Order: sequence, then C-alpha cells, then structure tokens
Amino acid sequence: MTVQRMCDPMLPALAREFNTGLSDVAWVISLFAITYGLMQVVYGPLADRVGKFRVVAFTTLACSLGCLACAMSPELGWLVASRVLVAMFAAAIIPVSLAWIGDNTTYEVRQETLAQVGLGTTLGLVSGQVLGGLFTDTVGWRWGFAFIGAVFLLTGCWMWLDAHARPRQATPHGLHVNEPPAQAPWRQALEVLSQRRPRRILGTVLLHGASVFGAMALLASHLHESLAISLSRSGVLAGLFGVGGVLYMLLARPLIRRWGSDGLCRLGGLLVLVSFGTLAFTPWWGLAALASTLAGVGFSMFHNTLQAHASEMAPRMRGIGMSLFAGTLFAGQSIGVLVASRLTSAIGMGPIIALGGCSMLLLAFSFPPLMQGAPAVAE
Repeated sequence: MTVQRMCDPMLPALAREFNTGLSDVAWVISLFAITYGLMQVVYGPLADRVGKFRVVAFTTLACSLGCLACAMSPELGWLVASRVLVAMFAAAIIPVSLAWIGDNTTYEVRQETLAQVGLGTTLGLVSGQVLGGLFTDTVGWRWGFAFIGAVFLLTGCWMWLDAHARPRQATPHGLHVNEPPAQAPWRQALEVLSQRRPRRILGTVLLHGASVFGAMALLASHLHESLAISLSRSGVLAGLFGVGGVLYMLLARPLIRRWGSDGLCRLGGLLVLVSFGTLAFTPWWGLAALASTLAGVGFSMFHNTLQAHASEMAPRMRGIGMSLFAGTLFAGQSIGVLVASRLTSAIGMGPIIALGGCSMLLLAFSFPPLMQGAPAVAE
C-alpha cells in the first residue's frame, strides 16, 4: 500500500520534471492498478498450489527490484514501466495474505481479524501519502523509491527465511494450505463468477474502487492547489485518510457488534459523502484534516464489510476468490484514476472528489439489499 500510494503527492513534481501534464504522469498510478488487477489471474491459482505464505514472501522480496528501477528512471516511460514491474509482484501481497487469513480463521471472527490485519494496509496508505510528499519536497522523489525498495528487500529476506521454516498447515475446512485444487484455475474462476452473489460483490467492489481511489489520486494535488500549501503538507493531510482507517481498525470489534455489517455499510457511506464534500470545497486546512480522517473511517467501515463477504465467495478456492476481489478492486481504481484525470481540466479536481463521495453513498445503501437477495455460495 505504501508503494502504491506514494506517487499521489508526487504527480505535480513528476509533471514538472518530465515536462508534461498531470494526465500523462497519472499513468504511474493507473497502469500500476491495471497491472495489479491483471496479475491476479496468476497469483490466485499459484498460491492455492505452492502455498500462500511462500508466494507472499517471494513477491515481497521481488518488489525491491522494481523500486530500484523507479529510483533510476531517466524518463517518464521508464518510470511507468518500472511501476508496472513493481505492480507485477505487489499484486500478490494483500489478496494472498487475506486468503491465508481466510484459511486460518472461522467466519464468526473473520471480519474482526481482517480489521486487525487491515492496520498494516492502512498504515501503508498513510505512509505512502506522507513519504511521497516528504521525499519530493526534501531530497527528491527518487529517494522515496530507494527507501521503500530497501524496506521491501529487508522484509522479503526475513519472510523468505520464515517461509522455508514454516510447515504445511491444515485449514479450518480440513484442507491443507498447499493442497492443489482439483479444477483448472480458469474453471475455478468461472465457477465463482457463474453465481449471482459473487457477481454482485465484485460489481460493488469495481464501483467502490473507482469512486474512492479516483478521488484519492487527486486529493493531495487538490489540497496543494486549493489551500496553497506545500506538497509535503498536502501529503500529510491526504495521509490522514489512513489515520481514519487505523481508528476504525482499533474500534472495529465494538463497532461491528454494535452496528453489524449492514449498519457499517450505510454509516460508512454517509461519512465518505460528507468528508469528500468538505475536502472538495473547504478553504481551511484544519477542516480538511478532520474530513480526511473521517473519510478514512467511513471507507474502512464499508471496505472491511466487502472483504468479509468476499472471503466467503469461494471457501474451497479462497486464493481464486480473493484474487478476483483484489483484481476487481484495482480495475475499478484504474478506471477511476483515468476518468478523474481526464475530467480534471473540464470540471476541476474539487467537483470530482465530491462526486466520488456521492457514488460511495449510493453503493453503501444498495449493497445490503443486494446481499439479502442473492443466495450464498455453496462450498
């Protein structure tokens, strides 16, 4: 999540260095998301066959190569290609980790567990926004990629050694984590997609990714321009979105038990609507800080619920199921970023951010009825 989001506050600086427009440098975000989504067809089946923990360990280590290439980019095309290389490996880390968690927890506690694990991805969201702006304003954006590449290298080595020491583990369903599924991967994906409930979940995920991340890609740049503040400061304000996510994760257990999945969906949508509307038009940085934090709380409420539903789309093919979830999310993100960057010159960044909030409200109130009207996936 850090390496994915750190380019958001870099966009104005990249446009200046490579002498081009925001819509052109936005490819470093959108092509990352497209590649991330496409690679899910590889990592879902691979993780189900060779072991989820080992796949995450290897791809974490490999991400350091792509980050080094980003840091050495002499031109925009090189940087875009290097970002694609990072995405090819980073695509495995979150969805395969979530699938591993699904294998090793019961559904009764899974949403709470996913919320706790979400602290890592949410802190990555915060770190990406803050580090991207901080490095760009100080020693330069290239050092940002060098730094995160070193983190990938150290963490990957640590995990790789642990992966070889880890024995095969039985799952709550009586399967082994490394036990190859009987069906071919494409048949598994078709089996999941042939059922109404997964299609409704994945359709919601697609629009969810486009609505939120299309707006988030512009947020740091919008605050930089509208509030006349530095990129590092606007990156911090945008990064408070992740702080809001952390707040939700810390309070997830009582919130889930108090409101339930449906209540969290609706409340989350309302928070995102109000927060994005405020971020789009406020002239005060203090109010923007509060709105960014509350937007993260609302986003996490809805996203955590989607994760819990997605973890049960295909209980016996969870690698495939979570890969479809992640691929659809990032396909939506790429669509959102492309559309948002193209509309910037026509209507401005503020209205685009506000429209993202309106879309989230509609999704939040339509998702619970969709789940009640669709049958559960048979194991």
